[in-house]
Amino acid sequence: MSNQKQAADPRMQEENDQSSAGLVSAFFAAIGEPIVYVTRTVKELSALFLVTIKYVIAGKRRPDEVVAQMFEIGNRSVVFIAVTLGFLGMILIYQAGFQAMKITGDLTLLGALFLQLLMREFGPTITALMIATRVGTGMAAELGSMVVTDQVDAMKMCAAEPIEYLVVPRFIASTIMVIVLTIVAVLISYLAGALTAYTAFDVNFRTYFDLGFVSYFDIIIGLTKALAYGMTIPIIACHAGLNVFGGSEGVGRATTQSVVNASLAVVVIDFIISGLGYVVLALF
Repeated sequence: MSNQKQAADPRMQEENDQSSAGLVSAFFAAIGEPIVYVTRTVKELSALFLVTIKYVIAGKRRPDEVVAQMFEIGNRSVVFIAVTLGFLGMILIYQAGFQAMKITGDLTLLGALFLQLLMREFGPTITALMIATRVGTGMAAELGSMVVTDQVDAMKMCAAEPIEYLVVPRFIASTIMVIVLTIVAVLISYLAGALTAYTAFDVNFRTYFDLGFVSYFDIIIGLTKALAYGMTIPIIACHAGLNVFGGSEGVGRATTQSVVNASLAVVVIDFIISGLGYVVLALF
């Protein structure tokens, strides 16, 4: 019995060591896999962005396709953006006014502060998130379907560069229309807030429409964010679509990946531009 117990102890110790080693390996794999995925994705997105910029500058001009994409991205998103930002403006003004009435009772700066917040943050960022949801998924699904049905491979066989013909028009159209939609969103949200302030708190329109807190810095920050979002969303969506594999299931994964990555990119870019903006502002 003693000999059998001594023989079993080394085997048990070896199994415990292997189990511990497996747990350690699984732990580092769980940490390293997302890092490798993010690094590879950022590298691929950067390469796609540089190639797209090259074709924007030196590629063939296709104004008809750009206009068609502008209509798809901009015109078909106006109602969606207007309703979303309109209700957001009403909610924010009501909540801010309600809290101000409880604390100070002074609502004279309600409109001025809200406009500054809209231009810096809510206008471009919420618009970009809505565009990533509505337009980004469409781009990823459309390009993914073309990959699955071998249309992209057929373009390559005909010596046509898919990035030039598929990505560039969407890139140009998105860059322009996100800026336009951001301006529209700010106006609609601000006007909806004015109606809410007048109806709920009896704030005079002359008091509400105060531009005293808005500076050129706020306008530049807002437009810079809109420009960055407009360039980022089509790159991420088209990258997801062009890398589809696995048939129709792959198209579904691409649309989900497009929304998740584009939304995360919008939040990260918002943080970076806002941080850099306040650093630059502090220098003056």
